[in-house]
Amino acid sequence: MACPVCGRAFTPGGRRRFCSDACRAAAFRRRRGGDPPAIVVPAPKPRVPITVYECDACGERAVGRQRCDGCSTFMRRVGLGGACPCCDEAITVAELLGPDTGG
Repeated sequence: MACPVCGRAFTPGGRRRFCSDACRAAAFRRRRGGDPPAIVVPAPKPRVPITVYECDACGERAVGRQRCDGCSTFMRRVGLGGACPCCDEAITVAELLGPDTGG
């Protein structure tokens, strides 16, 4: 008898339809639609360029810079945000949305 997967001749024993367990598994995968598609994880994106930092000593804010120019100390992270289109000051998304929106 010929194996329906690879075509090799083999001697069937009992209800055996395939020449090996590998051919039996391959036939099962073909019936089931093959291997599931691979999961593609996107590359991580840095958040520093869109993070607003504030100096505890002088209160200066900056977008994307972690060190205060005036004090030469590290600033603390306030949140994600950017430059205000009106006044060009650093502002967070939570401040734009306000307390009523849950932000």
